Amino acid sequence: MPTESSLSKRIKRHVIGRRRSYFAATAPGFESLCFREMQGLGLPMEDARIIPGGVEFKVRLVDCYRANLHLRTANRILMRIDQFKATSFRQMEKRVTSIAWELFLPSDSQPLFNVKTHHCRLYHSNAIGERFLNSIRLQQNASSQGSNVRPAEQSIYIRGVDDRFTVSIDSSGNHLHKRGLKKHPGRAPLRETTAAAALLLAGYRGHQPLIDPMCGTGTFSLEAAMLAGDIPAGWFRQFAFMQWPSFRRGQWEYLRNQVASKSNRKQVPTIFASDKEPAACRRLEKCLAQTRLSEAIKVSQRNFFDFSPKDLTDQVGMVVINPPYGRRLETRPQSDHLFKKIYTRLKQEYRGWDLILISPNKKLARKIHFNLTKHQISHGGLRPVMMIGRI
Repeated sequence: MPTESSLSKRIKRHVIGRRRSYFAATAPGFESLCFREMQGLGLPMEDARIIPGGVEFKVRLVDCYRANLHLRTANRILMRIDQFKATSFRQMEKRVTSIAWELFLPSDSQPLFNVKTHHCRLYHSNAIGERFLNSIRLQQNASSQGSNVRPAEQSIYIRGVDDRFTVSIDSSGNHLHKRGLKKHPGRAPLRETTAAAALLLAGYRGHQPLIDPMCGTGTFSLEAAMLAGDIPAGWFRQFAFMQWPSFRRGQWEYLRNQVASKSNRKQVPTIFASDKEPAACRRLEKCLAQTRLSEAIKVSQRNFFDFSPKDLTDQVGMVVINPPYGRRLETRPQSDHLFKKIYTRLKQEYRGWDLILISPNKKLARKIHFNLTKHQISHGGLRPVMMIGRI
């Protein structure tokens, strides 16, 4: 059993000090946008490459902290632990047993396994997970010193393709779209990662007023306020890597202090969030009261069809609309009728404004005659279309 000092030295040499391979998972279609975000953060990108579903890159552990803290379009950040070929469980067990799990997992952790295989002779997910769990438990029992602290859950991703397996540990914990802001999300809300992607693609930086007239849970308004204020996407939340034996709180606090000194100098953006539902407005106001974003977002109960942008600002800016659809409306005809009314209102009142519009489906998107780029996205089992351009 390794002593604490020898283990610390091994962690420093193999995990903290060494450049390791990571994977930033994204929603389909957002891979290039995430890559550009990483470049903007100044992460070492000479070994990075875009692949379907995300970006592979090679950095030090402190850059893993930075990626989790800042990236707005990534779903999670995985640290690669091992890669090997196995055509039998005996081969797999031998390789898995050789992994030094104590370098990556807390001694009292509760491993959770996410297993997917394709064209592999070993394809039974539960059986594969059992082999990994047995190996980890053997090492934990050998080094356990006992603890009354609740075990930390740690997710391990196992991917097999053509008998080659990649083993990764999730550094993020909860999906990164969970910013730590909303305690009571509404029905079928748009993911924060999708809203951030739309704002980045539209070129929003906070220099123009933004109107979010069907704000619902406030996803677009909150993301816009954080983006304009240089507040990192992960500023208000915790991460799985904070439970790792390699975690260094001093490095983490240094990164946060760097952000705080920069964001305090930013100009406060002008964002108007409204909804016809009083409950939606109250939820958003309660969320804002717990953060400093209340300086940027003005919340009011309004019906989109009853006001003009000139009632709010003399400037031309950006309007973002995620209308109710799918589970938020009872029938498709209701959704279609509402969307047509929105289109007419935009033509009448928002000429010259930049627009982000989420269409329930391709059929309705084809009826929009503004000069917009279209991106199909995935949302709660639906396939809406994100449209960006100028009215």
